[in-house]
Amino acid sequence: MATGYVGRFAPSPTGALHAGSVAAALASWLDARAHGGQWLVRIEDVDAARCVPGADRVILQQLAALGLHPDAAPLRQSTRGDAYQAALDRLIEAGLAYPCACSRSDILAALAERDALPRRHEELVYPGTCRSGLNGRPARAWRFRLPQDASVDWHDRRLGAQRQDVATRVGDFVLKRADGQWAYQIAVVVDDADQGVTDVVRGVDLADNTPRQLLLMRALGLPAPRWLHTPLVLGENGEKLSKQNGAQPVDTARPLDVLNAAAAALGLPAQAGTPPQAMAAWVGQWRDLYNLSAS
Repeated sequence: MATGYVGRFAPSPTGALHAGSVAAALASWLDARAHGGQWLVRIEDVDAARCVPGADRVILQQLAALGLHPDAAPLRQSTRGDAYQAALDRLIEAGLAYPCACSRSDILAALAERDALPRRHEELVYPGTCRSGLNGRPARAWRFRLPQDASVDWHDRRLGAQRQDVATRVGDFVLKRADGQWAYQIAVVVDDADQGVTDVVRGVDLADNTPRQLLLMRALGLPAPRWLHTPLVLGENGEKLSKQNGAQPVDTARPLDVLNAAAAALGLPAQAGTPPQAMAAWVGQWRDLYNLSAS
């Protein structure tokens, strides 16, 4: 199967890989191999305050120990500021980005006045305070100006048809933060386009980011990838396993055990033998699971 497929795994170096992030890595690797395509690793270190020194090196070592080798040198977002600024400049010139003076407490106060405070795990919906100007206040951040119709329809290869009204769920979202750091949304959109990513395979917890990214792609005239959002590995409390809730780094001394646990989270059966033999079997099963032709 000749293919121009390009996929990627994009960990944030806030710590070593845990069981949940290994499942995401394996899913993206399997999808790339099942399509006969290229698999990239991108270190999403744009949020410098959260990054742990040396974690990027540990992550790459863990991937190598599991047999998950990228097909090109990893890209680091911390080197990409000029590309993000160029994209923001284009949006500003087109009237699709504006400066914002609001702090989080300002937004919460405005939402409280409307009796519209978010519930747990819900987004803080921006009320549009600075859409028409700063009213003499200094700018803190830059926001994307949503179009009049901000309802986005998209298709996920596992979840099926999806829809979100970004205006009611999120509002005008941040592109560049008050601390000068680039927001995830603009960084990932610019990087995926520049790396030629055709397919985004990631955890289902990131699915609600997709409409914002699609709006940015349309505004910047960038092609949209296909999407596949995979099941999450859950902690004992039933919530997503993450570094924030105490997820422990995987021990790659027994790579097949780690890979079998990740495969189980993705709905694939355990394998015996060596890790390469196991992954070869999973590639075939992945093709069957998603109705892909063999390469």
